[in-house]
Amino acid sequence: MTRPDLNLLLALDALLDEGSVIGAARRMHLSAPAMSRTLSRIREALGDPVFVQVGRKLVPTPKALALRETVRTAVAQASQVFSSGTQIDLKSLARRFNIRATDEFVSAHLGHLLDAVAREMPRATLRFAPEEDDVDEEALRNGRIDLFISASRKLGPEIRVQSLYTTTFVGVARANHPIFDDEITPERLTRWEHISVSRRGKAAGPVDDALEAQGLRRHVALVVPSPYTALFALQNSDLLLPLPRHLANSALAAGLRIRLFDLPTPLETVLLTQAWHPRLEADPAHQWLRHTIHALCQEHPAQAAMRAKV
Repeated sequence: MTRPDLNLLLALDALLDEGSVIGAARRMHLSAPAMSRTLSRIREALGDPVFVQVGRKLVPTPKALALRETVRTAVAQASQVFSSGTQIDLKSLARRFNIRATDEFVSAHLGHLLDAVAREMPRATLRFAPEEDDVDEEALRNGRIDLFISASRKLGPEIRVQSLYTTTFVGVARANHPIFDDEITPERLTRWEHISVSRRGKAAGPVDDALEAQGLRRHVALVVPSPYTALFALQNSDLLLPLPRHLANSALAAGLRIRLFDLPTPLETVLLTQAWHPRLEADPAHQWLRHTIHALCQEHPAQAAMRAKV
Protein backbone atom coordinates (compact mmCIF):
# COMPACT_ATOMS: atom_id res chain seq x y z
CA MET A 1 0.00 0.00 0.00
CA THR A 2 1.38 3.40 -1.03
CA ARG A 3 1.97 5.74 1.90
CA PRO A 4 0.25 9.12 1.47
CA ASP A 5 2.33 12.25 0.99
CA LEU A 6 1.52 14.34 4.06
CA ASN A 7 2.79 17.45 2.30
CA LEU A 8 -0.37 17.23 0.22
CA LEU A 9 -2.39 17.52 3.44
CA LEU A 10 -0.63 20.77 4.34
CA ALA A 11 -1.16 22.08 0.82
CA LEU A 12 -4.85 21.14 0.85
CA ASP A 13 -5.30 22.93 4.19
CA ALA A 14 -3.68 26.06 2.74
CA LEU A 15 -5.83 25.90 -0.41
CA LEU A 16 -9.05 25.45 1.57
CA ASP A 17 -8.18 28.34 3.88
CA GLU A 18 -6.89 30.77 1.24
CA GLY A 19 -9.32 29.86 -1.52
CA SER A 20 -6.72 30.58 -4.19
CA VAL A 21 -3.60 28.99 -5.66
CA ILE A 22 -1.62 32.22 -5.28
CA GLY A 23 -2.56 32.67 -1.62
CA ALA A 24 -1.78 29.02 -0.82
CA ALA A 25 1.53 29.26 -2.69
CA ARG A 26 2.52 32.31 -0.66
CA ARG A 27 1.73 30.51 2.59
CA MET A 28 3.62 27.35 1.52
CA HIS A 29 6.57 29.40 0.21
CA LEU A 30 6.09 27.94 -3.26
CA SER A 31 5.71 29.44 -6.71
CA ALA A 32 2.22 29.60 -8.21
CA PRO A 33 3.11 26.97 -10.89
CA ALA A 34 4.45 24.63 -8.20
CA MET A 35 1.23 25.00 -6.19
CA SER A 36 -0.82 24.33 -9.33
CA ARG A 37 1.10 21.08 -9.82
CA THR A 38 0.49 20.22 -6.16
CA LEU A 39 -3.24 20.83 -6.66
CA SER A 40 -3.16 18.40 -9.60
CA ARG A 41 -1.59 15.76 -7.32
CA ILE A 42 -4.25 16.40 -4.66
CA ARG A 43 -6.98 15.98 -7.27
CA GLU A 44 -5.46 12.69 -8.39
CA ALA A 45 -5.09 11.43 -4.81
CA LEU A 46 -8.68 12.30 -3.86
CA GLY A 47 -10.31 11.44 -7.17
CA ASP A 48 -12.09 14.78 -7.04
CA PRO A 49 -11.54 18.19 -8.71
CA VAL A 50 -11.34 19.75 -5.20
CA PHE A 51 -11.71 23.23 -6.74
CA VAL A 52 -13.55 24.33 -9.88
CA GLN A 53 -13.20 27.61 -11.74
CA VAL A 54 -16.23 29.89 -11.47
CA GLY A 55 -15.52 33.15 -13.26
CA ARG A 56 -12.16 34.30 -11.89
CA LYS A 57 -12.52 32.43 -8.59
CA LEU A 58 -11.80 28.90 -7.44
CA VAL A 59 -14.80 27.36 -5.65
CA PRO A 60 -14.40 24.25 -3.47
CA THR A 61 -16.37 21.16 -4.43
CA PRO A 62 -18.81 19.53 -1.97
CA LYS A 63 -16.18 16.89 -1.16
CA ALA A 64 -13.60 19.57 -0.42
CA LEU A 65 -16.02 21.37 1.91
CA ALA A 66 -16.82 18.09 3.67
CA LEU A 67 -13.10 17.48 4.20
CA ARG A 68 -12.34 20.99 5.51
CA GLU A 69 -12.73 20.25 9.22
CA THR A 70 -10.97 16.87 8.98
CA VAL A 71 -8.02 18.43 7.19
CA ARG A 72 -7.80 21.37 9.58
CA THR A 73 -7.93 19.07 12.62
CA ALA A 74 -5.32 16.69 11.20
CA VAL A 75 -2.90 19.54 10.46
CA ALA A 76 -3.43 21.06 13.92
CA GLN A 77 -2.85 17.72 15.64
CA ALA A 78 0.29 17.05 13.58
CA SER A 79 1.62 20.50 14.44
CA GLN A 80 1.08 19.83 18.14
CA VAL A 81 2.99 16.53 17.86
CA PHE A 82 6.06 18.22 16.41
CA SER A 83 5.83 21.29 18.63
CA SER A 84 5.26 19.36 21.85
CA GLY A 85 7.86 20.41 24.38
CA THR A 86 9.25 23.02 22.01
CA GLN A 87 9.06 26.72 22.76
CA ILE A 88 7.14 28.48 19.97
CA ASP A 89 8.70 31.70 18.69
CA LEU A 90 5.61 33.88 18.30
CA LYS A 91 7.59 36.72 16.74
CA SER A 92 8.50 34.60 13.72
CA LEU A 93 5.14 32.85 13.44
CA ALA A 94 3.03 33.79 10.40
CA ARG A 95 -0.62 33.09 11.25
CA ARG A 96 -3.96 34.39 10.12
CA PHE A 97 -6.78 34.40 12.64
CA ASN A 98 -10.35 34.59 11.37
CA ILE A 99 -12.40 36.33 14.05
CA ARG A 100 -16.10 37.13 14.18
CA ALA A 101 -16.68 39.83 16.79
CA THR A 102 -19.25 42.36 17.89
CA ASP A 103 -18.82 45.99 16.92
CA GLU A 104 -18.66 46.80 20.62
CA PHE A 105 -15.52 44.70 21.10
CA VAL A 106 -13.93 46.10 17.94
CA SER A 107 -14.55 49.73 18.93
CA ALA A 108 -13.36 49.36 22.51
CA HIS A 109 -10.46 46.91 22.27
CA LEU A 110 -9.21 46.43 18.71
CA GLY A 111 -6.60 49.19 18.88
CA HIS A 112 -5.02 47.75 22.02
CA LEU A 113 -5.19 44.22 20.58
CA LEU A 114 -3.37 45.37 17.44
CA ASP A 115 -0.66 46.95 19.61
CA ALA A 116 -0.16 43.66 21.44
CA VAL A 117 -0.05 41.67 18.18
CA ALA A 118 2.52 44.10 16.72
CA ARG A 119 4.74 43.55 19.79
CA GLU A 120 4.36 39.82 20.33
CA MET A 121 3.27 38.24 17.01
CA PRO A 122 4.16 40.82 14.34
CA ARG A 123 3.78 38.45 11.38
CA ALA A 124 0.21 37.53 12.33
CA THR A 125 -2.87 38.84 10.51
CA LEU A 126 -6.25 39.44 12.14
CA ARG A 127 -9.10 38.99 9.68
CA PHE A 128 -12.45 40.07 11.08
CA ALA A 129 -15.01 37.95 9.27
CA PRO A 130 -18.50 39.36 8.63
CA GLU A 131 -21.59 37.81 10.16
CA GLU A 132 -23.16 35.47 7.64
CA ASP A 133 -26.14 33.12 7.44
CA ASP A 134 -24.12 30.16 8.70
CA VAL A 135 -24.63 29.04 12.28
CA ASP A 136 -21.91 30.42 14.55
CA GLU A 137 -20.99 27.06 16.07
CA GLU A 138 -20.81 25.48 12.61
CA ALA A 139 -18.45 28.26 11.49
CA LEU A 140 -16.23 27.33 14.45
CA ARG A 141 -16.45 23.61 13.68
CA ASN A 142 -15.60 23.86 10.00
CA GLY A 143 -12.80 26.37 10.53
CA ARG A 144 -14.42 29.36 8.81
CA ILE A 145 -13.70 31.30 11.99
CA ASP A 146 -11.12 30.66 14.71
CA LEU A 147 -12.64 32.83 17.44
CA PHE A 148 -16.16 34.09 18.06
CA ILE A 149 -16.68 37.14 20.32
CA SER A 150 -20.32 37.99 20.99
CA ALA A 151 -23.06 38.38 23.55
CA SER A 152 -23.41 35.14 25.45
CA ARG A 153 -25.48 32.59 23.56
CA LYS A 154 -26.03 28.84 23.49
CA LEU A 155 -23.43 27.02 21.39
CA GLY A 156 -22.62 23.37 20.79
CA PRO A 157 -21.65 21.31 23.86
CA GLU A 158 -18.06 20.84 22.67
CA ILE A 159 -17.41 24.55 22.00
CA ARG A 160 -15.13 26.20 24.58
CA VAL A 161 -16.51 29.47 26.00
CA GLN A 162 -14.88 32.09 28.24
CA SER A 163 -16.53 35.15 29.78
CA LEU A 164 -14.93 38.50 28.91
CA TYR A 165 -16.97 41.31 30.50
CA THR A 166 -20.47 42.64 31.01
CA THR A 167 -22.03 45.79 29.62
CA THR A 168 -25.31 47.66 29.73
CA PHE A 169 -27.19 49.77 27.20
CA VAL A 170 -27.37 53.56 27.23
CA GLY A 171 -29.17 56.09 25.05
CA VAL A 172 -27.29 58.22 22.53
CA ALA A 173 -28.43 61.46 20.89
CA ARG A 174 -26.84 64.49 19.26
CA ALA A 175 -25.29 66.82 21.82
CA ASN A 176 -28.01 69.50 21.67
CA HIS A 177 -31.00 67.18 21.34
CA PRO A 178 -34.21 68.50 22.94
CA ILE A 179 -34.58 65.31 24.98
CA PHE A 180 -32.01 66.81 27.37
CA ASP A 181 -34.25 69.84 28.09
CA ASP A 182 -36.22 67.93 30.73
CA GLU A 183 -36.20 64.71 32.74
CA ILE A 184 -35.91 61.71 30.45
CA THR A 185 -38.92 59.51 31.17
CA PRO A 186 -40.15 56.42 29.31
CA GLU A 187 -42.88 58.53 27.75
CA ARG A 188 -40.42 61.16 26.49
CA LEU A 189 -38.18 58.39 25.16
CA THR A 190 -40.96 57.40 22.76
CA ARG A 191 -41.62 60.97 21.61
CA TRP A 192 -38.76 60.86 19.08
CA GLU A 193 -38.00 58.30 16.43
CA HIS A 194 -35.28 55.70 16.99
CA ILE A 195 -32.49 53.91 15.12
CA SER A 196 -32.13 50.14 15.38
CA VAL A 197 -28.75 48.50 14.75
CA SER A 198 -29.12 45.00 13.37
CA ARG A 199 -26.99 43.13 10.87
CA ARG A 200 -30.02 40.98 10.12
CA GLY A 201 -32.36 43.93 9.59
CA LYS A 202 -34.44 43.57 12.76
CA ALA A 203 -36.30 46.64 13.99
CA ALA A 204 -37.37 45.32 17.41
CA GLY A 205 -35.11 44.50 20.35
CA PRO A 206 -34.82 44.52 24.16
CA VAL A 207 -35.79 48.22 24.32
CA ASP A 208 -39.15 47.42 22.75
CA ASP A 209 -39.81 44.64 25.27
CA ALA A 210 -39.03 46.98 28.17
CA LEU A 211 -41.29 49.71 26.80
CA GLU A 212 -44.10 47.28 26.05
CA ALA A 213 -44.05 46.17 29.69
CA GLN A 214 -44.99 49.77 30.52
CA GLY A 215 -47.67 49.98 27.85
CA LEU A 216 -45.47 52.09 25.53
CA ARG A 217 -44.16 51.71 22.00
CA ARG A 218 -41.38 53.48 20.12
CA HIS A 219 -41.18 54.10 16.39
CA VAL A 220 -38.04 52.77 14.71
CA ALA A 221 -37.57 55.02 11.68
CA LEU A 222 -34.18 53.64 10.58
CA VAL A 223 -32.58 50.19 10.64
CA VAL A 224 -28.85 49.97 9.81
CA PRO A 225 -26.36 47.08 9.95
CA SER A 226 -23.59 48.99 11.71
CA PRO A 227 -23.48 51.19 14.83
CA TYR A 228 -21.03 53.50 13.05
CA THR A 229 -23.63 54.26 10.38
CA ALA A 230 -26.17 54.87 13.13
CA LEU A 231 -23.87 57.26 15.02
CA PHE A 232 -23.33 59.43 11.97
CA ALA A 233 -27.03 59.31 11.07
CA LEU A 234 -28.06 60.94 14.34
CA GLN A 235 -25.53 63.79 14.11
CA ASN A 236 -27.98 66.13 12.35
CA SER A 237 -31.28 64.57 13.32
CA ASP A 238 -33.54 64.07 16.32
CA LEU A 239 -33.18 60.31 16.16
CA LEU A 240 -32.32 58.37 19.33
CA LEU A 241 -30.00 55.38 19.48
CA PRO A 242 -29.64 52.71 22.19
CA LEU A 243 -26.08 51.33 22.25
CA PRO A 244 -23.90 49.20 24.53
CA ARG A 245 -22.15 51.51 27.00
CA HIS A 246 -18.60 50.54 25.98
CA LEU A 247 -19.30 51.29 22.33
CA ALA A 248 -21.05 54.58 23.13
CA ASN A 249 -18.14 55.69 25.33
CA SER A 250 -15.71 54.90 22.50
CA ALA A 251 -17.75 57.06 20.11
CA LEU A 252 -17.80 59.90 22.64
CA ALA A 253 -14.03 59.64 23.15
CA ALA A 254 -13.56 59.78 19.37
CA GLY A 255 -15.01 63.29 19.38
CA LEU A 256 -18.45 62.73 17.88
CA ARG A 257 -20.96 65.44 18.77
CA ILE A 258 -23.12 63.18 20.87
CA ARG A 259 -24.36 62.92 24.42
CA LEU A 260 -25.16 59.80 26.42
CA PHE A 261 -28.04 59.27 28.81
CA ASP A 262 -29.27 56.48 31.05
CA LEU A 263 -32.29 54.75 29.60
CA PRO A 264 -35.40 55.25 31.76
CA THR A 265 -36.28 51.62 31.08
CA PRO A 266 -33.16 49.76 32.28
CA LEU A 267 -32.22 46.71 30.26
CA GLU A 268 -30.61 43.48 31.37
CA THR A 269 -26.84 43.37 31.63
CA VAL A 270 -25.22 41.74 28.60
CA LEU A 271 -22.35 39.26 29.03
CA LEU A 272 -19.76 39.13 26.25
CA THR A 273 -17.84 35.90 25.71
CA GLN A 274 -15.22 34.45 23.40
CA ALA A 275 -15.67 30.95 21.98
CA TRP A 276 -13.46 28.55 20.04
CA HIS A 277 -13.35 24.95 18.84
CA PRO A 278 -11.47 22.46 21.07
CA ARG A 279 -9.02 21.60 18.27
CA LEU A 280 -7.43 25.01 18.97
CA GLU A 281 -7.37 24.56 22.74
CA ALA A 282 -3.66 23.70 22.93
CA ASP A 283 -2.46 25.74 19.97
CA PRO A 284 0.16 28.15 21.40
CA ALA A 285 -0.65 31.04 19.05
CA HIS A 286 -4.38 30.74 19.63
CA GLN A 287 -3.79 30.47 23.37
CA TRP A 288 -1.82 33.71 23.26
CA LEU A 289 -4.61 35.43 21.33
CA ARG A 290 -7.30 34.27 23.78
CA HIS A 291 -5.26 35.20 26.84
CA THR A 292 -4.42 38.63 25.42
CA ILE A 293 -8.06 39.39 24.58
CA HIS A 294 -9.19 38.23 28.02
CA ALA A 295 -6.57 40.40 29.74
CA LEU A 296 -7.59 43.47 27.72
CA CYS A 297 -11.24 42.96 28.58
CA GLN A 298 -10.46 42.58 32.29
CA GLU A 299 -8.78 45.97 32.50
CA HIS A 300 -10.52 48.64 34.49
CA PRO A 301 -11.78 51.39 32.13
CA ALA A 302 -9.49 53.91 33.85
CA GLN A 303 -6.45 51.69 33.16
CA ALA A 304 -7.41 51.32 29.53
CA ALA A 305 -7.87 55.07 29.16
CA MET A 306 -4.50 55.75 30.78
CA ARG A 307 -2.71 53.27 28.50
CA ALA A 308 -4.40 54.79 25.46
CA LYS A 309 -2.71 58.13 26.25
CA VAL A 310 0.78 56.63 26.41
